[in-house]
Amino acid sequence: MAEQPAIDPMHQFLIHKMVEIPPVNIGGFLLDLSITNSIFTLLVGAALVMVFLALTARGEIVPNRAQAAAEALYGIIDNVLVTPIIGAGGRPYIPFIFTLFMLILTLNLMSVVLAVGNIGGQHWTFTVTAQLAVTATLAVITFFSVFILGFIKHGPKFLSLFWVPGMGIVGGILMVFIEMISYFVRPVTLAMRLFGNMLGGHVVMSLFGSFVVGLGIFALAGGIATLGWIGSGLSLAMIVALTGLELVVAVLQAFVFAALTTVYLNEVVNFGHGH
Repeated sequence: MAEQPAIDPMHQFLIHKMVEIPPVNIGGFLLDLSITNSIFTLLVGAALVMVFLALTARGEIVPNRAQAAAEALYGIIDNVLVTPIIGAGGRPYIPFIFTLFMLILTLNLMSVVLAVGNIGGQHWTFTVTAQLAVTATLAVITFFSVFILGFIKHGPKFLSLFWVPGMGIVGGILMVFIEMISYFVRPVTLAMRLFGNMLGGHVVMSLFGSFVVGLGIFALAGGIATLGWIGSGLSLAMIVALTGLELVVAVLQAFVFAALTTVYLNEVVNFGHGH
């Protein structure tokens, strides 16, 4: 197989096996359990979240900085999302929303902070939230957890969520199909929003990185080509600015995912309100 070109913004998203494990045969299907850069990043991210929360779950009256940071993050979910949107009935679901928020936030921040590793060809610095399989898995788990909870709490009555009153029989039946399509497309929008934002930002950063190197090499030729240093410097400045923007996007996308999850849970917890 031909070697990948030096400048390839999509090369950073390729899956590479880090630890080869023989496949396991389960009912005639071969299950590959090898540790890839994607799985490794997920494991590291999950471990960081667990270690951070374990170290900050001190319950001290006068918290240290780490505990204060953890309490502030928890407060965002409780006071900004759950309580205003769902109310007191949403408090049992704060751990679920908070876990999603912390995992996505950690994976997003890791992808930005460790992105410099891609320059050195380090495959373990993988942007896992730019992999659709990962974001789709998180979205599907979130969606069906909420959907199943709706049936557990309300039984078949939960299906009335798709009925729009005041439309008549024919119009109501037509709206049922429209409402169902709108409802079941939610995991797609959840997955694509996170995936698209993280993928696009890293591709743009990689392109400007290639400009820094390419124009710098061009400037070494001397003569009028030395003007390439200007373009190389401007590209480097853009990378710095984009890195700051990506950090903001990393936090924002984790918050948006948690916010939409809260909105979906609100339809279950406060079912029938406004219907």
